[in-house]
Amino acid sequence: QVQLVESGGGLVQAGGSLRLSCAASGSIASINFMGWYRQAPGKQRDLVARISSGGSTNYEDSVKGRFTISRDNAKNTVYLQMNSLKPEDTAVYYCNAVLFTTFRGFDNYWGQGTQVTVSS
Repeated sequence: QVQLVESGGGLVQAGGSLRLSCAASGSIASINFMGWYRQAPGKQRDLVARISSGGSTNYEDSVKGRFTISRDNAKNTVYLQMNSLKPEDTAVYYCNAVLFTTFRGFDNYWGQGTQVTVSS
């Protein structure tokens, strides 16, 4: 069994910062990609940023230069530092991991989501 537990969401004023964390636990053999997606009301869930096991990153265009994704492989944890937040960043943020377990092989896992609200 695998769990992704997120923390760090909340309410912040425009221009402020938040840091999201997501820790993966369970019978994990290895983790390939870890990342963050977000879903605003009435919209689809979209990729915000992701990072490979080797540290390669990619970002959605609107967050480039404002958000930074990082990971601690020893702790199976991924972080998202969000600076210069805008009201349009308001969404539920979901942690995602592509990881290998002996009972399911490579598969896609999701956290429960954490609300980020940016007030204008």
